[in-house]
Amino acid sequence: MIGIFDSGTGSYRERLERLRPRTAGALPEVAEAVRKIIEDVSRRGDVALREHAARLDGVPSDAAAEVPRADFAKALSIVDPAVVKALKLARERIEWYHAKQVSGGYTVRDRFGSRLEMRVEPVDRAGVYIPGGKAAYPSTVLMNVIPARVAGVGEVIATSPGASLESSPVILAACAIAGVDRLFRFGGAQAVAALAFGTETVPACPVVVGPGNAYVAEAKRQLYGRIGIESVAGPSEIVVIADSSAGPAEIAADMLSQAEHDETAAAILLTDSPQLARLVQHEIMRAVEVSPRRNILEQSVPDRGMIILTGSLAEAVEVANGIAPEHVELMVRRPEGLARHIRNAGAIFLGRTTPEAMGDYLAGSNHVLPTGGAARFSGPLGVGVFLKRTSVVYTSEKALNVLGPSIVALARAEGLFEHARSVEIRLPRTGPKPDSRPPAGPGGKVVQLPGGRGKKPQLRAVDSPARAGKPAAGKLAKVHLLKPRNKPGGGKRK
Repeated sequence: MIGIFDSGTGSYRERLERLRPRTAGALPEVAEAVRKIIEDVSRRGDVALREHAARLDGVPSDAAAEVPRADFAKALSIVDPAVVKALKLARERIEWYHAKQVSGGYTVRDRFGSRLEMRVEPVDRAGVYIPGGKAAYPSTVLMNVIPARVAGVGEVIATSPGASLESSPVILAACAIAGVDRLFRFGGAQAVAALAFGTETVPACPVVVGPGNAYVAEAKRQLYGRIGIESVAGPSEIVVIADSSAGPAEIAADMLSQAEHDETAAAILLTDSPQLARLVQHEIMRAVEVSPRRNILEQSVPDRGMIILTGSLAEAVEVANGIAPEHVELMVRRPEGLARHIRNAGAIFLGRTTPEAMGDYLAGSNHVLPTGGAARFSGPLGVGVFLKRTSVVYTSEKALNVLGPSIVALARAEGLFEHARSVEIRLPRTGPKPDSRPPAGPGGKVVQLPGGRGKKPQLRAVDSPARAGKPAAGKLAKVHLLKPRNKPGGGKRK
């Protein structure tokens, strides 16, 4: 049974708090198990990878690690032609949409003749984790691989639990259609670690994307910084905002489309219509009874489902923004107007002709979206995840002379005196120039800076105006260059 709660009650707030994003990080036992796996794979490579695969996924230690390319073509020949056609159509639409995200960088010039460039290049290689377990997800293969291909990534390496690959030829077909270069039969945290560090068999990848279970998500979290990731994926979420014009059966179907992912998926309806709330509650109960995914829905719906009666659609929007869910559906008379007020959502779906499943498969937008409240600060997986930016800077002599004094002033204000000197030494000398460094202690100090073979060491005698060990306010130290000493062993420099 999915409960109906009034937004003005304490029970509503208590229930909603249970469904709000949980604190970052996995359970302590999960985090510790993942840490040990990562450390082991980084240290022992293939040996550790195979041991963990045998222990956790039941993969025989002597099984082939990599799927032969011939198996890709074989899968295309045995998968239902209608499914292959749908995958190719999805590829076309995903490519079309993501091509708009490609940036070639830019170059700007200022009035001094300086040039600033933003260079944008793809990473050399990308890793894609393909989840297995409760279902096969060929659409996820396309959503993760195609943006990398559009970005221009040179090589795409995929990995997935071996058992899932053997039972789901549609995954291999999707890999062929999306453009996977190499596919390995490894899953779990050990697969993510292998992609991050590289082993004798699995190449290292600077970027690793793709959803997975709690262990996969935690591995990505712990390895972030060594590798780039798109997000740390959590359970699926959907929030439907509906008024009295919406169809109860359609709302129920859309909520269950996310609740069926797993037992921790969340499905929430926000409506200002009490009658609609009761009708949707009835439709959900009826649909769960006959669903092939009933075993999952009977846990996720009562545990993570909720119908909320709000005083208005405006209040519903604010509740949704507070949740910051992965998906928001607007089943209202004027969805476009309401959509402008949704600030925090991974994706927004407008009206009854746009069910969330459209975004999962064929809309062309990406279905890898922020979960757990991350929509407050991030968005869908896109081409940018696979691109790296580099600044290229050229400063003209005129710019150096005009901007240099301000740089010196700022560097001194930060106490970074060598920063200041690195600019000051390049500025034209119009008279005696004070040294950028702070005065020495009482009595002065001779400082020898590193010279180098064939170079004169820079010797300075600093007469400090310091008082009681601290530089006198507003006064600069006098600096005298000293003659260099002879080279060690006597004799003069030649």
